[in-house]
Amino acid sequence: MTKNILSIAGSDPSGGAGIQADLKAIAATGGYGMAVITALTAQNTRGVDGVQSVDPQFITAQLQSIANDVRIDAVKIGMLANAGIIRAVALWLAEQPAGLPVVLDPVMIATSGDRLLDDAAQQAIEALLGQASVITPNMDELAVLLGEKRAGSWDSVLDQASRLAARHDVLVVAKGGHLGGDTCPDALVGPDGVLADYPGLRIETPNTHGTGCTLSSALASFHARTGEWPQALKAAKDYLAHAICASGTLEVGGGHGPVSHFDALWNAQGIPPAHDAMAGWWDAIKTIRTGIDELSFIRQLADGTLDRDDFGYYINQDALYLRGYAQVLARASIIAPDAASQRFWAAAASATFEEEMVLHREYAVDSTALSSDTTANYVNHLASCSDDYAELIAAILPCYWIYQDVGTRLAAANHPGHPYRDWLATYSSPEFDAATTAAIGMVREAYRTASDATRLRMWRAFESSSRHELLFFAQSAARA
Repeated sequence: MTKNILSIAGSDPSGGAGIQADLKAIAATGGYGMAVITALTAQNTRGVDGVQSVDPQFITAQLQSIANDVRIDAVKIGMLANAGIIRAVALWLAEQPAGLPVVLDPVMIATSGDRLLDDAAQQAIEALLGQASVITPNMDELAVLLGEKRAGSWDSVLDQASRLAARHDVLVVAKGGHLGGDTCPDALVGPDGVLADYPGLRIETPNTHGTGCTLSSALASFHARTGEWPQALKAAKDYLAHAICASGTLEVGGGHGPVSHFDALWNAQGIPPAHDAMAGWWDAIKTIRTGIDELSFIRQLADGTLDRDDFGYYINQDALYLRGYAQVLARASIIAPDAASQRFWAAAASATFEEEMVLHREYAVDSTALSSDTTANYVNHLASCSDDYAELIAAILPCYWIYQDVGTRLAAANHPGHPYRDWLATYSSPEFDAATTAAIGMVREAYRTASDATRLRMWRAFESSSRHELLFFAQSAARA
């Protein structure tokens, strides 16, 4: 049975947040969306230019019309522009059947930093908190609700969330997105502390417009289907992460762009994302990817029949390659145009160095081995692209993307007795998947803002690196 989800929120004419995002998220997660509009806004991806509130009596009329005719399985509450609107919603909620799931996203501060509630409304919303099942504030909103400064650590966020939950006897979704760093933790917190942890890697993108609206709407939709808050929050987070990762396929505005709410649906229907250069690049190297799959080295690695000496040769060359690759990643972190990109590539360089050390420890890499011409040529190609950030990360990308593609399919052949079990697991892990997705997103964003000449160089660098990947595997295949 389809679940009916009611969103009570403001309108965003740019489509990325508010009612528009809510209805998209509800539909994408299997619910039937309904909407009561509390305010009209003049806004886009760069900021909010104006707010026009709806009369509280008319909001009550909207709510009563729906409740008199349609079964409501869950409610999501977003922007409530003033104290009168908040009181109208609170009175209506008090008349609804006990146990109606209510997700309250206390929208006070937009992604752009614009304030969306006045002082009287901030005070009035206190009375509404106890009528919610779950509250989903960001770190700034969490601090405002407690009358405190914004937390500076994840432990402090959890502490604030726990105290807010105890004060109003509700569940609170604690979000670590504004903490910075490479991780992005979330948690479901009750009056007695953390109920469920949701660790995650940060997805580096400027496209965060409407993420709070999307998460809270998806949470309401999934809970209506599952009846379990921890399970619903996990599903909502996974949905949002996918929508964020695909956000670069959209071309909406010049500020904080929206997420791609229907990317999974479009993919299932075979609809290519508009203007997605990365999809075109991936299709263009299909012959190269097929050539890798057909190598005896890959086939024998999959079925576990690969000779140990052949695998050892590959590992030696891989260790030598990773030394140069780590230097190239470090170079990308130095010339990256923003702090988020700098952090990502610096972390990648460090992880690559650690990976080389693991190879030495676990596979007894021969320290006297010399780079083959194939290995040296690949490293030299990457180094030749290191003067331009966009071109360099395009050259780097195949080492992520092709390895993830090959690793994911090799993982299907993995089993407890497989002689290369540990190595196969390295490139089929959630961590490597997340890193690959982030790298694709960064190249996509660089392509979006690049000149035609730079775009051509990016493609040539990507295609050349893809051929070097084939040659790198083939040098081991020649021995297999």
